[in-house]
Parts: sequence; structure tokens; C-alpha cells
Amino acid sequence: MIKQVNRNEKRKARHKRIRKKISGTFSRPRVCIYKSLKHIHLQAIDDENGHTLIYLSTLTPEIRETLKGKKNKEAYILLGQKMADLLLEKGIKTIIFDRSGYMYHGNIKALCEEMRKKGIEF
Repeated sequence: MIKQVNRNEKRKARHKRIRKKISGTFSRPRVCIYKSLKHIHLQAIDDENGHTLIYLSTLTPEIRETLKGKKNKEAYILLGQKMADLLLEKGIKTIIFDRSGYMYHGNIKALCEEMRKKGIEF
């Protein structure tokens, strides 16, 4: 009898396949997303040196305050805008987006579109 593999295990397998092919540099970091059931985490990572350049989350105090009473999609949009601002502040205009095995639609698509509106190239 074949057991059904759960959704998160499939996502992790997809992410492993994707990570074999992509890596970030200081001038073009890999922006990685992680979604838990309650929070969203974004990181800009320099894989050559193994450093996280920027970390942003719905747990960050200033973002947590602005998200009170807002919906989930608005949180993704706000995180996309804030991440784009922080990247531009560091002089980074191009990134490699690592969707971490999540499908590119809905909230993740909204986050990416906001980053593109601010001038970040993928």
C-alpha cells in the first residue's frame, strides 16, 4: 500500500530541486520566502559568503504594528514594498527570487509584483 505524501513534503522536494540550480551573490542576492501558518519570512541571501543581507518578517516590530487589522494579502504587499525599499537602500536592483517550492500565484505573485513596481528586477 502506497502512503500519500503530504503537501509540505512535496514542496520541500521541489525546493531542493530548485536550490540545485540557483544561488545568490552580493550584487544579485537570492530572495527566499518561507510561509508558516501564521507568519511570512523573507530573506536576501548571499550564497557565496553564506550571509543573510536582509531579513524581514511579519514578526518584525514595525511591520507587526502596521499589519494590525489587515488581511493576509495586504501583509504580502506590505512585505514586498518594504523588502524592495531595503534592497534599493543597499544599492541592489536585481535579485534571484527563490519561491521555495511554493506555487507562483496569489499572495506570492502579489509580493513579487509589488517589488517589481518599486524597481527591483528579477
